Amino acid sequence: MTRETSLLHLDGVSVSFDGFKALNALSLIVMPHELQAIIGPNGAGKTTMMDIITGKTRPDEGKVLFENSIDLTKRDEADIAELGIGRKFQKPTVFESHSVRDNLQLALKAPRGVFAALFYEPSADDLARISEILETIRLTSRQNDLAANLSHGQKQWLEIGMLLAQDPKLLLVDEPVAGMTDAETVETAKLLRSISETRSVVVVEHDMSFVRDLGCKVTCLAEGTVLAYGSLDQVSADPRVIESYLGR
Repeated sequence: MTRETSLLHLDGVSVSFDGFKALNALSLIVMPHELQAIIGPNGAGKTTMMDIITGKTRPDEGKVLFENSIDLTKRDEADIAELGIGRKFQKPTVFESHSVRDNLQLALKAPRGVFAALFYEPSADDLARISEILETIRLTSRQNDLAANLSHGQKQWLEIGMLLAQDPKLLLVDEPVAGMTDAETVETAKLLRSISETRSVVVVEHDMSFVRDLGCKVTCLAEGTVLAYGSLDQVSADPRVIESYLGR
């Protein structure tokens, strides 16, 4: 795993808020088509890391390189989204009064001007893309239902689908299975694994059984820096991880 072939490289990123060091020389690499889970105690810097990648927060030091040459710390949030980085927050935000299919259509990369939007008709490619996403997110049979009528887990899947409609190269997903049923949790792991076949996915999560279902490399953060990296078994066996996180 090298910086030269990485999709995303955080290099010595530090940021402080009111004297509290939220990230402390954090270095992290995400490869193309990689699924990676980020774990760690509250206050470890997981959300701040996401904020910095997406341009919501500027670091005090360090670089965030995307596709090896684009320094995200010099870009704003809209720019970064346009480059192909999508973020899903913990609470799903879908258009509840619209159908599942309409939610996906609204999210597609389409002409954005007022007139263009008024007269926008989805192309055959757009329709095929929507059908593909519906299948990926397990909602083909619910496509004409209002988003308001979906279960909590299905709303999470729809929001992931809306991100996919933007065709991102990197998906940042924050605690996707909070509040899900056991069956939805298992299905979400399969869903994210299948998405990572075509793009990179970084999942911040507390649910260790879900992380195990993901079957991916795990990075444990603590006090704003990387404590351990490897398989879940390797990371879970690290005495520092047990002390700072799993032992609590």
